[in-house]
Amino acid sequence: MHRDTKGWIFVGPFLAVFALTFLAPIGYAIYLSLFREQAFFGGNVFVGLDNYADVIADSKFWESFLRVLSFLVVQVPVMLILALLAALAIDSARLHGASFFRIVIFLPYAVPGVVAVLMWGFIYGDNFGLAADLNNLLGSTAIKPLSGHWMLPSIANIVTWEFVGYNMLIFYSALRTVPEELYEAAAIDGASALRTVRAVKLPALRGAVVIATIFSIIGSFQLFNEPNILRTLAPNVITTYYTPNMYAYNLSFAGQQFNYSATVAIVMGVITAVIAYVVQLRGTREAL
Repeated sequence: MHRDTKGWIFVGPFLAVFALTFLAPIGYAIYLSLFREQAFFGGNVFVGLDNYADVIADSKFWESFLRVLSFLVVQVPVMLILALLAALAIDSARLHGASFFRIVIFLPYAVPGVVAVLMWGFIYGDNFGLAADLNNLLGSTAIKPLSGHWMLPSIANIVTWEFVGYNMLIFYSALRTVPEELYEAAAIDGASALRTVRAVKLPALRGAVVIATIFSIIGSFQLFNEPNILRTLAPNVITTYYTPNMYAYNLSFAGQQFNYSATVAIVMGVITAVIAYVVQLRGTREAL
């Protein structure tokens, strides 16, 4: 048997699964985005790029996009900084019980996302839970996590709580690969702990920071579970187009607008891919 044939036999099953589970849905979504259902006569008619033009002019789409963009700009740096500080603390020899703290910080990531949101939803509730108890104790209604001004920070708090441990593990794994010779050289040079962090650990973490940032960007643009579940507690605050994913979901399953929903998903996917690529390119250049 020819060598190339043997190679294809080994990679064939993966390529088949990849094509069926990844390429085929994308291709079908692109196909749907090129058609539009006729309101009176029924059936789909080919409209080319008209759906994309409608998305570009759709104020609801851009409102939801700007919302997750502002969420990303604030929440991702806070989450990554907390994860970085946790990884540096656990990696240092001065923290007692480092293994215990590593498990505790990572534990929220092991909680199913739906369960985590339901738990925080109970804490945030205006008429029940911790927020309501604090308001009753203080005799006021100042604490309202589910109000319009505080909803996005409340969701950011949930996401940060869920994923700090995940990103901490990425940073901690990168720190464990730093050669001991670098630490020994820094000690011989008389470098302090802070100087060692700046000169040895942070440069070693550059690649991990880029990866964690890209994952966090993608996750922010895919924001869905948290606002969708909290919508039952604050239906007047969280709209059906609160995030782009919620917009696409409700267009498809509630509005039966499958073609336009596919178009929204594709546009959002392209924007996410471009931003993630720019971050990766910038991070790679800085590393060089």
